[in-house]
Amino acid sequence: MDISLFDFELPEELIAQSPAKVRDESRLLVIDKDKKCYEDKIFHDIVDYFKPGDVLVRNNTKVLPARLFGEKEETHAHVEVLLLKNIEGDIWECLCGNAKPIKVGSIISFKNGLLKAKCLEVKDEGIRIMEFLYDGIFLEILNEVGNMPLPPYIKKQCEDNSRYQTVYAKTLGSAAAPTAGFHFTEQLFEKLKAKGVEVLDITLNIGLGTFKPVKEKTVEEHKMHSEHFMMDEETANKLNKAKEEKRRIIALGTTATRTLEAIMQKYHKFVACEEDTAIFIKPGYKFLAIDALITNFHLPKSTLIMLVSAFMGREFTLECYKHAIDNKYRFFSFGDSMFIYGSKD
Repeated sequence: MDISLFDFELPEELIAQSPAKVRDESRLLVIDKDKKCYEDKIFHDIVDYFKPGDVLVRNNTKVLPARLFGEKEETHAHVEVLLLKNIEGDIWECLCGNAKPIKVGSIISFKNGLLKAKCLEVKDEGIRIMEFLYDGIFLEILNEVGNMPLPPYIKKQCEDNSRYQTVYAKTLGSAAAPTAGFHFTEQLFEKLKAKGVEVLDITLNIGLGTFKPVKEKTVEEHKMHSEHFMMDEETANKLNKAKEEKRRIIALGTTATRTLEAIMQKYHKFVACEEDTAIFIKPGYKFLAIDALITNFHLPKSTLIMLVSAFMGREFTLECYKHAIDNKYRFFSFGDSMFIYGSKD
């Protein structure tokens, strides 16, 4: 498939630069993928589309202040470093801006040496394996030195960093937020639970695999980077029970979707595990785990719009996106949302 099949024209003014004033008052496009119809709602209306017995699975990862600005000690060249994945101890996989000067042995200094990083290995596409050097507690120093890793299309830092976290963020380790969850409030979760909806947590620490742009000419040439995920035994048992009882499993976001599908694809049931996945969900993929999906509006030619296209069809996805553009929906991380379900379920 040519990558241009997933392209669309998006006016720049529709790229949301800040979150909605109230989380659950963003807009919501509710989509029946079987009947090929949709309706415009406000996000808090989503409660009306849940049924007693539904299971909502959310990614409880918490974003690290993982964006660091420093300089190479030998030359004082400015360097940007984004922590992607903890390999072990103080060793991290990082994405480096201005990466070419960073060789094995190079030392980057952040905030006058409060934190340093030594390059251990050079990889392709600006990836470096770095060992961090410091005195004290790493996360405390990172909170002082680091910035929230907002996507490049957002032009300024949040006034309130908590708005680049979900209200249920718990497990620290992501280089980006599971943005579909931004629309939920604690009160909304309480309403869902009161309706008989089961809310379960998994963890996928978001790295380059989720937001890496597709540069190849065809979809098949693109290689996903792996990301680390976890599911505990209690969650696995509850999900298997829901499957047996033919209750809907609703994924809150593409990262929850990828976690659930990766486990089902490998084990053919839900199991407690802690692994890496590089699953690439694109048109032609047969969904094994989820019955419905809550997700934001994604970048043109991204792996995320390919996942959505796999779930509800490429042409219908682009039709829904056109409706959103024509009706001035807000796009990307701080933008509006879709709830996609199948009426045949």
